[in-house]
Amino acid sequence: MEVIKYPAREDWPSLAKRPALDVTTLFDTVRSVLEEVRKEGDVAVKWYEEKFDKVTLPELQVSEAEIQEAHALVSEELKQAIRTAKDNIEKFHASQRFTGQKVETTPGVTCWQKAVAIEKVGLYIPGGTAPLFSTVLMLAIPARIAGCKEIVLCTPPNKEGKVHPAILFAAETAGVSKIFKAGGIQAIAAMAYGTESVPKVYKIFGPGNQYVTAAKQLVSLKEVAIDMPAGPSEVEVIADATATPAFIAADFLSQAEHGVDSQAMLVTTSEEIVTPVMEAIRQQLSVLPRKEITEKALEHSRIIVLATEQEVIDFTNMYAPEHLIIQTANYVHIAAQIENAGSVFMGPYTPESAGDYASGTNHTLPTNGYAKAYSGVNLDSFIKKITFQEITAEGIKNLGGTIQEMAGNEQLDAHRNAVTTRLNTL
Repeated sequence: MEVIKYPAREDWPSLAKRPALDVTTLFDTVRSVLEEVRKEGDVAVKWYEEKFDKVTLPELQVSEAEIQEAHALVSEELKQAIRTAKDNIEKFHASQRFTGQKVETTPGVTCWQKAVAIEKVGLYIPGGTAPLFSTVLMLAIPARIAGCKEIVLCTPPNKEGKVHPAILFAAETAGVSKIFKAGGIQAIAAMAYGTESVPKVYKIFGPGNQYVTAAKQLVSLKEVAIDMPAGPSEVEVIADATATPAFIAADFLSQAEHGVDSQAMLVTTSEEIVTPVMEAIRQQLSVLPRKEITEKALEHSRIIVLATEQEVIDFTNMYAPEHLIIQTANYVHIAAQIENAGSVFMGPYTPESAGDYASGTNHTLPTNGYAKAYSGVNLDSFIKKITFQEITAEGIKNLGGTIQEMAGNEQLDAHRNAVTTRLNTL
């Protein structure tokens, strides 16, 4: 792991680079799979499941019997943990409900907004090296609170054609409508275009590997909306001399174990914590079951020592981390100056894993610097807002001249006439 001390500002952008692959290089491969699924539907999805996931599927949809079977396979302790997380996620996202107000902009002219749920949404839950049942909760719960009528979930099955029982239990607990055994590009295609089994949705959510990311980008060009651009997971820790090295190491490793292309950064003004943190990382890494994956992620992780607290804040806002952990004596002061981050974890007893699982905030967050322009998933992600206006005879008298003047100067006479014909009747 690199340690960089007091880099010049002009070197900051290179230090902030992620180990992300340019997914545009995958577009030709991805397009061919998308097109096959668009043309052939279920047949193509099953064929690609056999090719990529090494499983022959008689049916794509998870049956009610399989969902009930999952109940018996999930421990009571995990069931209770999932229910507790659900309650907290529900409380936090329910607090985001939109209340529109009618506004009289001019006497007789009333305008307002109405929040309407996106009718059909698709959730992609990766399989891979860990079953991400927590992501099921993070996506399905706000979708249900928003009022989405159909919540479709796709996730790759194992080689026996089964979906992990914790994913099935979480899906049922969170209110998913239909669950399908499909992963990768073919899952994104099925939800984007619709097949004989999988309903076409209007917006797709969820993380995935580089092929899933490329597929989401391509289908978003004209078929469906997507949640946000997504890439490998990342964390930045801001720490000072008061921070506990073991805590920093634990946060570093919890993010690095996501995948070989994950990234962890420590940014500090305290040279003296560098060696203790590195030693704590070594000690904790040695006992991790995902040691090999984590070690590879640490190869492009960094510890950066800067001269002043303001430099730390400036670097952080430039890096725009997905997760930001602040372990300093004055963490409230620093947090108030953060403008670009997906989610911020304040103080020594707030691990990033709390937000990943059960504190209530959403863990589907912008990566790769997109926090400069994107929010993480929230209730609004599942909602569209429609504007309404109502104008009385008094209102058109008061506002009509303004509309006529503007339309006339844009040489749009039909627009002007739409007002004039009304005014002529008054």
